[in-house]
Amino acid sequence: MSLPLNRSATRPPWLATIVMLTCLSCGQLVAQEAVAREPESRPNIVWIMSEDNSVHYLKHFDRHGAIAPAIESLAREGITFDRAFSNAPVCSVARTTLITSCYAPRIGIQFHRRSKMATMPAGVKMFPSYLRAAGYYTTNKSKEDYNATKSADVWDDSSRRASWKNRPTDETPFFHVVTTAISHEGSLHFNASAMETKTVTDQLSVQLQPYFPDTATFRYTRARYHDRIMAVDKVVRDTVAELEKSGLLDDTFIFYFGDHGGVLPRSKGYAYESGLHVPLIVRVPEQFRHLTDRPMASRTKGFVEFVDFGTTVLNLAGISPPDGTDGRPFLGKGVTASEVDARQETFGYADRFDEKYDLVRTLRQGKFKYIRNFEPFLPDALQNNYRYKMLAFQEWRDLYEQGKLNEVQSQFFEPKAPEALYDLSNDPHEIKNLADDPEFADQLKQMRQRLNERLKSMPDLSFMTEATLYDSALDQPVAFGQQHREAIGELIDVANLALLPWEQAEPKLRKAIASDDWLVRYWALVACSSFGSEAASLDSIIEQRLQDLEPLVVMRAVEFAAIAGTQDPRSALYRSLQRATSESEALRLLNTAVFLNDHTDGRFPIDVQKIKFLFKPKPRSELLRRTEYLAR
Repeated sequence: MSLPLNRSATRPPWLATIVMLTCLSCGQLVAQEAVAREPESRPNIVWIMSEDNSVHYLKHFDRHGAIAPAIESLAREGITFDRAFSNAPVCSVARTTLITSCYAPRIGIQFHRRSKMATMPAGVKMFPSYLRAAGYYTTNKSKEDYNATKSADVWDDSSRRASWKNRPTDETPFFHVVTTAISHEGSLHFNASAMETKTVTDQLSVQLQPYFPDTATFRYTRARYHDRIMAVDKVVRDTVAELEKSGLLDDTFIFYFGDHGGVLPRSKGYAYESGLHVPLIVRVPEQFRHLTDRPMASRTKGFVEFVDFGTTVLNLAGISPPDGTDGRPFLGKGVTASEVDARQETFGYADRFDEKYDLVRTLRQGKFKYIRNFEPFLPDALQNNYRYKMLAFQEWRDLYEQGKLNEVQSQFFEPKAPEALYDLSNDPHEIKNLADDPEFADQLKQMRQRLNERLKSMPDLSFMTEATLYDSALDQPVAFGQQHREAIGELIDVANLALLPWEQAEPKLRKAIASDDWLVRYWALVACSSFGSEAASLDSIIEQRLQDLEPLVVMRAVEFAAIAGTQDPRSALYRSLQRATSESEALRLLNTAVFLNDHTDGRFPIDVQKIKFLFKPKPRSELLRRTEYLAR
């Protein structure tokens, strides 16, 4: 039974006490039932999100960042979270994680852009729904970008006109979200003439990451983004001023954070700290400081992540989150500073971004970062049309092709290691992989095991492929995952054969390549490609997989043949493209076509005239982006 708080004024005071004691004795509240508080005891909550902004661009978090007086003022009256993380490094996946409080690969929302909306888990709604049920006025101005189907009760208003000022009464508490695109990646899509005509911050004063070439283009791009951050600060200042003018500042929690990392190359879209580590400051209002267990102007290095944000808002509002979510509150009643300070783990994921596929999972524990690249032969630099609109991206690639980059600057364009371990205290830019260092063998093993436990316990739906999820799972993704939990665990084990010494992996891979289960064959071939030329002894048994009935298995055999084999696999790829039955399947195949075309030393250029489909691609689809690129 729901007890909407906006009716509490009609109940006698003693009834509220009885209701609360009853709820506490039960251990937790029903998902949509709010703790009974009087209206005046409920805080307002405002989120201010800047797009594509990691901690590396604000002086409050990084000495090389921009000065932001309004953001720094929030910190003086609140709490700075030095270790806050988006779980995904791109908009739709990060934002859907925020709004659902669920890990994306568990509920089928991990692909950007979505090919199909996922249904929310049974018994779970996007968290503002619970605020509305408790009497809050919920507004969003105005970006949503969700990968899951939104129910009608999430927002009172989600539009460019949305405002807390439109709530029904001055006493109605509100939750308001404002997103600024000032810092979005698109702000760096300038042309060469802009570098000569538009003045920016002193380019010699900016600090470039060590994996970038030190060029005028990179310095101008970095300086221009520095100025964008200062413009974001004005949005924060104006929002705070509106609340103050309305007399609401002392009743309102204000969260300022980036919606994921960015935005220079190797950040947005990539699961490094530059793509995941976001700024977070929470201003705590005078009237509700009893809901925090910290002094003002304090900082914490306890880890918080996007799945925690929605549950934290609910907790501040006195509402228990529903069962079936993954987050833990980091503010509000029952949350202690010592417990939050002790949190030392965050989980990250990167899947398809627009037309570019990859499968990366990350685990950070304290100062150590573990990255599992499940498709390491696909370089980070694999073409994404939107990324390469940026001049810095284009110049970086040109310099690599001209042989003008050093080893660190070249990493982005070369195959990745299947697993990487970084000590962020000594290597904050993740450029020195310690996975092969005997000194860190125990740390590597522990984090590898922990990540595998997390992937299997979810379970991680990406191991079933996007095309499979599109056809069979997105109407009930969580139920599908539970039904196939054991099978997904076995697929993860097959993929992880890539981490064994070759002499141990080879007999197991031979057996897996011959499996009756096409997904086992699929992941066995991925593991083979991860070994590269070391797996050349399997070349003779790949021929039958190039004739496989499953187009995606053929695709994986094509990759292996191109990497470690002795034959030209393009005819098998063209044939599979003609047999693909969905855009998701065909798009995955075209990812391999681009890999062959761009990253096999010119041995396998793709003839776009031979790319045929059983169906007509949708206008402006990711599939057309790929074919247009190959036809350039």
